[in-house]
Amino acid sequence: MPYSAADLIDYDRYPIHREGAARSALLEDVRASLAQDGCAVLKGFLTPLGVRAIAAEADGVAGRGHRSFNRTNPYFTTDDPSLPADHPRRRFFERSNCFIAADNFAKHGPLRIVHDSSGFDRFIQACLQEPDGRFFRYADPLADVIVNMATEGNGFPWHFDTNNFTVTLAIQNAQEGGAFEYAPNIRSDSENFEEVSRVLEDRSDRVTVLHLEPGDLQLFKGRYSLHRVAPLRGATPRYVAIFSYVEQPDMVGSPERTRQLYGRVLPVHLERAGLRGDRLID
Repeated sequence: MPYSAADLIDYDRYPIHREGAARSALLEDVRASLAQDGCAVLKGFLTPLGVRAIAAEADGVAGRGHRSFNRTNPYFTTDDPSLPADHPRRRFFERSNCFIAADNFAKHGPLRIVHDSSGFDRFIQACLQEPDGRFFRYADPLADVIVNMATEGNGFPWHFDTNNFTVTLAIQNAQEGGAFEYAPNIRSDSENFEEVSRVLEDRSDRVTVLHLEPGDLQLFKGRYSLHRVAPLRGATPRYVAIFSYVEQPDMVGSPERTRQLYGRVLPVHLERAGLRGDRLID
């Protein structure tokens, strides 16, 4: 059945599409959370119908997800034997996960209706306080709107995101596990390898544990905050929808990382390889 954005988003609680005092107060709260630790959560952003509709859509394309089982470091790069053995770039962890790529979701399906809804991008931009020339939808045709699907035993080890800002919708939780853990603002223009090592070795006091519920909208500065998803238990898969924004137009994932996450690359990934606005190693 066709849906409208008003069916899927709780506009009474979150009037992101309408200028006014309520939207301004909401922006103040989100900005304060982002400033404090690079993360903000809007509880119950989706309506119950919205949660059910997107969960059903994810169920319908779950079989097209790319499952991968490998070892990765926090930067998704290859080993560098020239570095010390305990360097973060040489710390590899088991990764088992599944991503349902963006081209599996219909233009008029509920997931993209939320993403394309009136005021959604502008609200996210306002929350992040990014000027027009530094805020764009991720141009990657496999990764602009995706769903992460995880099942029992799966987990995503400590890593940084390729894109600067990530917006996620919790759609369905596993029976147990799956907490989101992050170390906020651990790097900026420098890699801060010393603190990264402390996180990897469970010696850091900067890690926050977050339990998201279906329908929650999360804004997260994942390029600068080391983060992971804890292992899951039970037969119910965990679904999290991911919307990505970046600081440059036409940006896509690197061929190596795209192949890791989605099992394939497109010509655009090869054409735009290495075109980034920062010098961070991933």
